[in-house]
Amino acid sequence: MRNTLIKIHNISSFVFFLALGLLTFLSCHKSSTDGGQNEPPSKIRNFTYRILNTFPHDPDAFTQGLIYNDSVLYEGTGLFGQSTLRKVGLESGQILKSINLPSQYFGEGTTLVGNRLIQLTWLSHTGFIYDKNSFDKIGEFSYPTEGWGITFDGNRLIMSDGTPTLHFLDTLTFRETGSLQVQDNGVPVYRLNELEYVKGEIYANVWQTDRIAIISLESGQVTGWIDLKVLLSPTACPQPVDVLNGIAYDPVADRLFVTGKFWCKLFEIEVIPVEN
Repeated sequence: MRNTLIKIHNISSFVFFLALGLLTFLSCHKSSTDGGQNEPPSKIRNFTYRILNTFPHDPDAFTQGLIYNDSVLYEGTGLFGQSTLRKVGLESGQILKSINLPSQYFGEGTTLVGNRLIQLTWLSHTGFIYDKNSFDKIGEFSYPTEGWGITFDGNRLIMSDGTPTLHFLDTLTFRETGSLQVQDNGVPVYRLNELEYVKGEIYANVWQTDRIAIISLESGQVTGWIDLKVLLSPTACPQPVDVLNGIAYDPVADRLFVTGKFWCKLFEIEVIPVEN
């Protein structure tokens, strides 16, 4: 009888502690889940701007991609039958070299990798590779999405397609090596267009807005917004203009340049935090 009571006691103790452990686990799990859901949203920085310099820009350029390198700009322009790749003097706005894309292609984002210029097209799933100095076409590559913007972070190409997804591409094979979903505190950010790599982050024009999103390459979270409304005066250009598009960065002098489609001006701006 004594042995039987001991066995019953041991079994009861085991069941008690097992139940206690299970309740503790469930309680901790629930707290962890609830805490994640109730975490406060990341604080988004807001910026305005100051114009430091104004330069002439070709009002016939439907700007799709913009790069600064060695005191000149490389610019890709769009529209069927009007798309170009060009080298442009920064201060003069003069077109120093230009080639036309075949009329069936709508030129899009453009970037520089070493001595190679990379240019996307919108709907043709085709990108072109050019020699930086001669503008001779030295290759092509394909991709399954639309082509919008493209930039280079020193290791890989980063491409947008109008969705919240940024695609990482190998610089030699042009195969996709990864992707990143861009969101503003959980809300996907669509219409990511022209891209520029700036001090470890991605600056992205959001098509049909006057804002540039600053995007973390680690998380895809928008860490800041640059509001460029009223950057171009409505009376600044003699002809109608289109939306803001075109970001170029000079890493040597830490200068940021912006322009738009059919804009007659290109601006060097200083980004200024907005006090909350």
